Amino acid sequence: MSECSHNCGSCEESCSSRQEPEDMHEKLNDLSRVNKVIGVVSGKGGVGKSMITSMLSVIFNRRGYKTAVLDADVTGPSIPKGFGIKEKAKGNDFGLLPATTKTGIDIMSVNLLLQNETDPVVWRGPIIAGTVKQFWTDVIWKDVDYMFVDMPPGTGDVALTVFQSLPIDGIVIVTSPQELVSMIVEKAVKMANMMNIPILGLVENNSYFKCPDCNKEYKIYGESHIDEIASKYNVPVLGKLPIEPSLAKCADTGTIELFVGDWLEKGADLIESATK
Repeated sequence: MSECSHNCGSCEESCSSRQEPEDMHEKLNDLSRVNKVIGVVSGKGGVGKSMITSMLSVIFNRRGYKTAVLDADVTGPSIPKGFGIKEKAKGNDFGLLPATTKTGIDIMSVNLLLQNETDPVVWRGPIIAGTVKQFWTDVIWKDVDYMFVDMPPGTGDVALTVFQSLPIDGIVIVTSPQELVSMIVEKAVKMANMMNIPILGLVENNSYFKCPDCNKEYKIYGESHIDEIASKYNVPVLGKLPIEPSLAKCADTGTIELFVGDWLEKGADLIESATK
């Protein structure tokens, strides 16, 4: 394609450099309504992204909002297990119906479509990206106030698909204290900035362990770096979660909706204010 070779300030020609960028957002199912879409991302796996996604959906549900979780981590889906969902997704002539948790949170995950939840998803990137799009376009999401998208780790194909295809209102970046992880988080921050996606804040998981006998806090994974990153990019810290056996038990037993703790309440306040 030839380059524009004239002074755009003095002509009225509608060349490509002056046209509005194409809207690549996929269309929702005609029977769906989703108000706000929040992506939950991490620079690498194993930092508790799915846990934070689940907890945020529960917190907003407790506040009276209709919430939903779109599990975009197609090759490592863990959302249904955390909520104790065993049944498969169903459909009708109009689309696919999400599963609903005991407290009314709508869930869609590839594990709800597999014959066995332990079956591996051995698909190439374009098929995985297409599946994520279909979770947005083909599922009937009824009157959802806040949808939380559990993203796959990293800044690859699926993350790019979600950022381009879904109308993301902002993202939450999950990290842990290790310096290596903090470096990788900066990659996620920079990707969001490149895609013009608002960063709602950072959450640090496994930040410390509080001894149940003496109440002393121990930095099992080293000193935190989250405040430095937050200051560098002018984004808030939404919360610092401890290593908490009761949370792990809730996730393992499918009772995440029963978790007790206020670690993310102030962060939820900030998300709520930023997305009004």
